[in-house]
Amino acid sequence: MNIITRISLAAGVVGALLMAATGAMLTYEVVARYFFIKPTIWAAELSQMCLIWGCFLAMAQVLTLRRHITVNAVTNLLSVKLQKICAALALIAVIVFSVIVAYWGWDIFHDSFVRGRTTGSLMNLPIWITELSVPVGFALLAAQSVVELVRLPGDSHPGLGSSHE
Repeated sequence: MNIITRISLAAGVVGALLMAATGAMLTYEVVARYFFIKPTIWAAELSQMCLIWGCFLAMAQVLTLRRHITVNAVTNLLSVKLQKICAALALIAVIVFSVIVAYWGWDIFHDSFVRGRTTGSLMNLPIWITELSVPVGFALLAAQSVVELVRLPGDSHPGLGSSHE
């Protein structure tokens, strides 16, 4: 397993922990609000931040696990060689898209960082904390897609997603 895949795995674990933290915060908010009539000022905003970071951090690991949603009704009928060609084209599209999103996401993050934009909520957190998840997540997805593209010729199951027909 190479360094990019190890980073993807670690990012996926962090993403899963952030999802669990989101659930815990929202559960706490519901209990505090409805049973004790003491709503928090932090739970909704921090849980949104954790949810966003969790999703973007997990993208690359989901690719390594072949768990992205795919429509493979036609490609499953093709030979393995043609399936690999289709998977290569899909990975190239993911790489191009991810690089574009990471580039523009970095620009948005940097602009918010420089201007000192905040969420405007009671916590008034810097918005760049959440916006940074976009370039980080998509850069990692692009890097992992390159790794998967390099691995593809030796792969006996070239599909990029799980099949549930």
